[in-house]
Amino acid sequence: MKTLMLGNDAVARGLYEAGVSVASSYPGTPSTEITEVLATFGEVYSEWAPNEKVALEVALGASIGGRRSFCGMKHVGLNVAADPLFTASYTGVGAGLVIAVADDPGMHSSQNEQDSRHYAVAAKLPMLEPSDSAECFEFAKYAFELSERFDTPVILRMCTRVAHSQSVVETGERVLPPIIPYKKDIAKYVMMPGNAKRKHPLVEQRTRDLVELAETSPLNRAELGECREIGVIASGTAYQYVREVLGEGASVLKLGLVNPLPEKLIRDFAAAVDTLIVVEELDPVIETHVKSLGLECRGKDMFPLCDEFTQNLIAKVFAEHSTSDNCQLSTVNSQLELAEPIPARPPVMCAGCPHRGMFYTLMKNKVTVLGDIGCYTLGAAAPLSSIDTTICMGASISGLHGFTHAEGNEAAENAVAVIGDSTFMHSGVTGLINIAYNGGAATVLILDNSITGMTGHQQNPTTGLNIKGDPAGKIDLEALCRAIGINRVRVVDPYNLAECDEAVREEIAADEPSVIISRRPCALLKTVKAKPALCVSAEKCKSCKSCMKIGCPAISMKDGKAAIDGTLCVGCGVCTQLCKFDAIEGVQA
Repeated sequence: MKTLMLGNDAVARGLYEAGVSVASSYPGTPSTEITEVLATFGEVYSEWAPNEKVALEVALGASIGGRRSFCGMKHVGLNVAADPLFTASYTGVGAGLVIAVADDPGMHSSQNEQDSRHYAVAAKLPMLEPSDSAECFEFAKYAFELSERFDTPVILRMCTRVAHSQSVVETGERVLPPIIPYKKDIAKYVMMPGNAKRKHPLVEQRTRDLVELAETSPLNRAELGECREIGVIASGTAYQYVREVLGEGASVLKLGLVNPLPEKLIRDFAAAVDTLIVVEELDPVIETHVKSLGLECRGKDMFPLCDEFTQNLIAKVFAEHSTSDNCQLSTVNSQLELAEPIPARPPVMCAGCPHRGMFYTLMKNKVTVLGDIGCYTLGAAAPLSSIDTTICMGASISGLHGFTHAEGNEAAENAVAVIGDSTFMHSGVTGLINIAYNGGAATVLILDNSITGMTGHQQNPTTGLNIKGDPAGKIDLEALCRAIGINRVRVVDPYNLAECDEAVREEIAADEPSVIISRRPCALLKTVKAKPALCVSAEKCKSCKSCMKIGCPAISMKDGKAAIDGTLCVGCGVCTQLCKFDAIEGVQA
């Protein structure tokens, strides 16, 4: 059956039809939907793991146990999973193991631009890169065959545009392969030095075998057109853009198996064209390989290292570097402009966000805040401007420990770490253990909004529900913090500014480690019912703008007076605690 699918949906469908039995992932945009869709198939055991390292280890264990398995994450999640990734390259697999990693060129929802192809090269693992939903579907299925044929995990590299764009996919039926019986094999799976040393040469031979495959694999194909003055090598979305810009007459080497890369195929293609150009987003991985073969090519001298590409960008670059009138560009309007510029719409915390009250408290008390990854990172935006650092998952707590031990740092005496409940379970708890173990009067704020918010409301170990919404084990944050040695643990309601202010002041002043749990569910949860919207009395309003200090998108100034948008306001009441003139009151008519 043919159907229109998102790239992530197509990956999930391909995994399902290939007989995947176990899926363990950690949510991360733009990869999240793959596992969410897999969870809708009753035949597949699916779960959200606390972090990507755990997820990959679960998937590897299932593979060793004889079932095809899957692990999904975004590019920075692969950093977390790197430890088992590199060793899994040595052990190989039992049944097939596919790892999907979604890169985010342009940093639409990420703290860096990271090219995951480097991991495939460093770990010596095959990597496939689809360029549309149909290939997402086919590559996901083929990845299992490749995994079992070459006894290796296989990485499927997605990116934002492929993951979240749609094209036609022709689906089929699920085929469940036989279970591969587990056989005890110490030499294969116990990676102590003696065994690992014997494994390394096998990994190198596997790479050589995969290079031979890359030469003839249908995933890599030379599309020689009428225009031979220019030959383009591309993969993923770059391939689609090149095709749109250069048209059917262009000569393109389309790469789907991007690690290891072929050699003879590239040499033959280079011999068939006059000028070789590599078009690839982010780092010059393919370009470096081509040049290592002794071939002349152009690439990053023409195209940028940063940000994602567009059709217009590629058209503009080729137009500027055109060397022939025989290769005509397709009609792409690179000069298209709107009649009026679109106003900037920076992301903000939602109206009624439970984090707003706590961030206002931290701002008011001029607290140095080491932040973390999540929707609460938006606390760095004006007017709250309440976050000083954001590095990676869990870094707030570990960083705070170092910050408070920095000699002569006066700011360290008035510093806290801020982290969400899901991120705390991901990698924050180990930082808190470090504080408890090594001492130091550090204060950690856990912003518990009862969900994994930024990636679209996924469950986590603190919510009491699993990926399917069924009851599951629930971590007691207060008990956990006390169990690891934190004696001062208190819970506050972030809608209560006086309570937040008292807690922050007292815990920062304490001479021992402490934890403040700011607990209120996300205002967007289906289980949270909004209160009636508030309104402003124009007569009482003195235009002092105190209510504007919390940066709520429901509050604005109109005709010199504060006004509340009733379609946005959830009646949280935080703004009423800022108005000294009791101008915010009642229910909107």
